[in-house]
Amino acid sequence: MTIDVLDRARRDVLETGRGLDEASILKCLRLPDERLPELLSLAHDVRRRWCGDEVEVEGIVSMKTGGCPEDCHFCSQSGLFASPVRAARLDIEEMVRAARETRETGATEFCIVAAVRGPDARLLAQVRDAVEAIRADANDIQIACSLGILTQAQVDELVEIGVHRYNHNLETARSHFPAVVTTHTWEERNDTLRLVAAAGLEVCCGGILGMGETVEQRAEFAAQLAALSPHEVPMNFLDPRPGTPFADLPTLSASEALHAVGAFRLAMPRTILRFAGGREVTLGDLGTRDGLLGGVNAVIVGNYLTTLGRAPSDDLDLLDELRMPIKALSAAL
Repeated sequence: MTIDVLDRARRDVLETGRGLDEASILKCLRLPDERLPELLSLAHDVRRRWCGDEVEVEGIVSMKTGGCPEDCHFCSQSGLFASPVRAARLDIEEMVRAARETRETGATEFCIVAAVRGPDARLLAQVRDAVEAIRADANDIQIACSLGILTQAQVDELVEIGVHRYNHNLETARSHFPAVVTTHTWEERNDTLRLVAAAGLEVCCGGILGMGETVEQRAEFAAQLAALSPHEVPMNFLDPRPGTPFADLPTLSASEALHAVGAFRLAMPRTILRFAGGREVTLGDLGTRDGLLGGVNAVIVGNYLTTLGRAPSDDLDLLDELRMPIKALSAAL
């Protein structure tokens, strides 16, 4: 007798904390819409069982915006596309102010991002100065970085200055990656993630859904992420940017996005699953609520790198309404 995929998930994921395999993830993604509430309810039970009730809040800031030499087809920061984003850098005072404002929302995480293939000596020196200045401001928020492809020496330097988590997204399934980026490989990204994990940094790795991948590739992507055992997976949904090769792609439907939320949670029961860019256009307020009750246990508040997000107060009010406690900084340290 064939066992229903959600019955299997209740037995294997909810009871033992073992994530679904790729074939079962695909079955979840293909569940009919009338079973979506059942999928999300189970995913919510799984996240509460294996992650607890707390929601982690994070703010991000772009230290270097635009002018990137890579051709990630979704990104308006590439210097190869005719997008409206222009190259700019924040100074240290602006970084300190952004970190302070993030801390005041109750966030425990502050991520410094740069649009580069990988950091040069100048950029790493600026990151070091920014971290020191944030600490001198009596800000005890945890600092993460997203600076592209790293060498071993660069990983060691980030460990030395006190960065605790590194974000480097695989972006999409390995089989779909060449349709998304041609100036570097999926394997190069994966190598950086392995260096980061070996150094003891927390690994943050996710991607963007809705970049023309098939539902089978969506399941492949979830399984490949799960194989990394990441501490955190940010879930982005494509918000097509003018001037990029993906400018005319349609956005995911709310149903597709929520199927992915539930399926990714069942693939990675112990991982922080974070709502990130694109949820505003793909899900709106109602879908954001459904996702928080369907496996998501972290959010980025405020604006993203080149797109607008929800007001931090809106997300914080929603968490309060849903009686979801925000992870306290003291518990994170």
